[in-house]
Amino acid sequence: MTTGPTPPQWLVAWVGDEAGSVLEVTAGGDAAVAVATHVPALVADGVASGIAGKDGSLWGQAAVDEASKRLGWVDVEAASRPVVAKVEALRAELAAEGVDRVVLCGMGGSSLAPEVITRTAGVPLVVLDGTDPGQVRAALVELERTVVVVSSKSGSTVETDSQRRAFESAFTAAGIDAKRRIVVVTDPGSPLEQASLAAGYRAVFQADPTVGGRFSALTAFGLVPSGLAGVDTGALLDQAGEVVDLLADDSDGNPALVLGAALGGTKPLRDKVVFVDEGSGIVGFPDWVEQLVAESTGKEGTGLLPVVVGGPGSPEVTGGAADVLVVRLVSGRDETDAEAEGAPTEPAARVATGVTVAGPLGAQMLLWEYATSVAGRILGINPFDQPDVESAKTAARGLLDARPEPAAPDLVDGAVEVRATDGLLGDAKDLTGAVDALLGALGPDGYVAVMAYLDREHDTALAGVRESLAARTGRPVTFGWAPRFLHSTGQFHKGGPAVGVYLQVTAEPAAGVEDLAIAERPFTFGQLITAQAAGDAQVLADHGRPVLRLHLTDRAAGLRQVLSVLGAADGASA
Repeated sequence: MTTGPTPPQWLVAWVGDEAGSVLEVTAGGDAAVAVATHVPALVADGVASGIAGKDGSLWGQAAVDEASKRLGWVDVEAASRPVVAKVEALRAELAAEGVDRVVLCGMGGSSLAPEVITRTAGVPLVVLDGTDPGQVRAALVELERTVVVVSSKSGSTVETDSQRRAFESAFTAAGIDAKRRIVVVTDPGSPLEQASLAAGYRAVFQADPTVGGRFSALTAFGLVPSGLAGVDTGALLDQAGEVVDLLADDSDGNPALVLGAALGGTKPLRDKVVFVDEGSGIVGFPDWVEQLVAESTGKEGTGLLPVVVGGPGSPEVTGGAADVLVVRLVSGRDETDAEAEGAPTEPAARVATGVTVAGPLGAQMLLWEYATSVAGRILGINPFDQPDVESAKTAARGLLDARPEPAAPDLVDGAVEVRATDGLLGDAKDLTGAVDALLGALGPDGYVAVMAYLDREHDTALAGVRESLAARTGRPVTFGWAPRFLHSTGQFHKGGPAVGVYLQVTAEPAAGVEDLAIAERPFTFGQLITAQAAGDAQVLADHGRPVLRLHLTDRAAGLRQVLSVLGAADGASA
């Protein structure tokens, strides 16, 4: 590794061998300088071996108590082996009963990892991680062949509890024994475990309480739903097992140290981390990394904001902003393959700036968990807590209890009601003016967050505004389906740097879709998602963040209006 007075142009680190999992991390430009600056100290301080040894003091004295209880993921590959056989046996039992459709009810790490694992393996899994009544109703089908996995560490996650109640009611109404169709993954001793055992559910899998949710991909939270859906989860653990000792090595060639230093060590900090998949073969991987990195680092006024883009031509990739670090997820090709395809084999040719990462899914999950922990040390924060996630939950619960009448809109334009934080709208008279006012509050180092409290299965057109807004503003833009993003970038929104502007989209139920009651709860799914949106906006406003709230009184017509305003002005209001 080059460490002389001339800044390195590129650096490459890899572990593994041709017979097993190979991880490669390449850093160029400012990222290479960060690696050369920080990795020697990380090696000297024994950070990699310290993580493997579960040393909670690596992140400072204030973090010792929490960090010491959240490092079980470092040896999860071995600890999770017994889960594989149990899941395979349960899958065979269910298949013999004609039950082959798997629905996962879970939030954050409980749903993001299984979604990536199953999509990459090409097996079907219905992921229910929303509270929009239409999205919930759409999952309550084909019950005769459905098993539901309810995943929650604490067992008190309101979304997951509500989804479980909806399925239990639906099974019962269809004449199906609900307790034979519900499988639970939770921490030992949690309220959910106690209630599930008392209810006699089909199976209850205990997760490791020393592994936080966003680090739980290779625990029961990732393996149970994925295995029931048909994934070879043993092979996934094999991939991690082949690199586990190598990632614990205090060596300047350790790709976890290189990646962690590249993420957290640039100066000035390139804190918008733009993920682009260039043929990694891992489907949806940036969505999982987004939660891991944002929720782990976005606190105390600093952090790394993952930005998931559509491809290498996205504005954030081509714009070259000084606060953007581009991470390219690539395939693990060897030199013979690359030469045959006419591609460059010299790492410098692949990454003039930014980072590339290659490797199989199980190995990469462990790599990114190590690297995120390393980045947290460099940033000077505790990567294992999430103080601002709970604040939005608390606000939502308060609104569900009190259920106040919604504030009158600041203005109405067609099928869109507009509300905004104090002073944001200025003299705006319509939807276009309101959006202009929000984007006008965007600073030179800022970002735009689009937060969609809609049905991510049916309102997908809204996701297209991400790239149009990035082109229009010249700044990074994130897009999050709610409430799942509250367990991901939602932490960074409140705890990270105060440079974002926030666009929230809510709606009345779609035409023909009725609200859905929740058994033994005094609120419906429609009331729940409304409270979650209002609670999140309230906490953002309390943190001094500018929020523009657009409520679609007619979902179809309002969505067309919003798409027109957000997607048609490619520079008209830059």
